[in-house]
Formats: sequence, structure tokens, C-alpha cells
Amino acid sequence: MATTAIGVGVGGVLLGNSICFRKTQQLSILKTSLVSVSEIGFVTSQLSGIRISYNPPKPLSTPFSPALQPVIARRICPFTGKKANRANKVSFSNHKTKKLQFVNLQYKRVWWEAGKRYVKLRLSTKALKTIEKNGLDAVAKKAGIDLRKK
Repeated sequence: MATTAIGVGVGGVLLGNSICFRKTQQLSILKTSLVSVSEIGFVTSQLSGIRISYNPPKPLSTPFSPALQPVIARRICPFTGKKANRANKVSFSNHKTKKLQFVNLQYKRVWWEAGKRYVKLRLSTKALKTIEKNGLDAVAKKAGIDLRKK
């Protein structure tokens, strides 16, 4: 009776008819059986029909990135650069806790004279007053905003 011995190194696990490896192992087959290695990491014994699979470990150095991230509108006015102010909320007992005072941002359709159309913008009320005083083109040029993309 001919027996086939397969040498399983450190990390090899025998599961039913298959041997699963975590690291690169050396396989030695005694007697007269032949081993064929395919490109996808499987080793098959031609005499006994045992399928040996190799599953390489995933690298840990890859950065985690979710599939899709929602686009969140930042609470910053693009025209004036105003953003949230960190302040104290003071109770009756004079206990102070941190809070944020957000900018008064509004969605507004503003007439753009050079483009002969309305432009929908999210801007602060301070920027709205500045646009009424100086004009949309002047304020956008000073802030470095291209109105053709809006």
C-alpha cells in the first residue's frame, strides 16, 4: 500500500480534504506523486486529489477608507471667510461650558449682471450686505470665487 505524506509547516491547518496555509510553506511529497502549482495559489496532488490552498494575509498598512463619504457643506462663508466662534455658555450658577456660535448662512439666489443669470449661493448675511453695497463681481473677485462654476 503506497502512502502519500504531505509536510505541513508552521501555520498549515488540515480541514477535511484540503490544507489551508497562512504563510508561504514548503510542500514535500514522498513516494512517487507529482505536484502541480497554479498561479492562483492552489497546489493539487495528482495521485490523491487533495486540494491545498494558500490564502495570503492582507497587508495592514493600507489606509481605511469608506466606500462613499457624503458631501457635507462646511459652515464657512466663502465670500467673507467667517466661521464658527468658540464661546462659553454661562448658566445662572456661572458654570461655563463650551459652545459654538455658528455663522448665519443663508441660501440665496443673487442676480449676476455679467453672466445675465441668477447664481444660487450659500453666504452669510454679512456677505449679502457687502454684495448689495459693492456688487457681486467685486466681492467674488476679492474672495477669489469663479462665478461661472456656480
